[in-house]
Amino acid sequence: MEVQGKIKMIGETQTFGSNGFRKRELVVTTEEQYPQHILVEFVQDKTDLLNNYQVGQPVKVNINLRGREWVNPQGETKYFNSVQGWRIEGAQPAGNNAPPVAPTEAFEPATNLKEEDHDDLPF
Repeated sequence: MEVQGKIKMIGETQTFGSNGFRKRELVVTTEEQYPQHILVEFVQDKTDLLNNYQVGQPVKVNINLRGREWVNPQGETKYFNSVQGWRIEGAQPAGNNAPPVAPTEAFEPATNLKEEDHDDLPF
């Protein structure tokens, strides 16, 4: 799966516990009718992938959806989801995918038309 949009926020790398678990958060704002602010987590060595990016830059982020189950001390089961990034690359801003259209002024009108030739097809 992938998320495409502009970078809204890049967090600092956070380190947790004695095992040195690292996490860094990125927020990507999608460019659609109703923009969404998607929080993507990069963990361990993937946190360094964000070093070359900055706020406002259009990106495409490859993600995995992660889900986990947790039972609280009262015995209630809770479910949590996370969006984990594993690759990021620069992207074209939305709307720039179409090839340029030549203006009509660039073409001269045909002047050598004959009335009797309008129906003659070469095949």
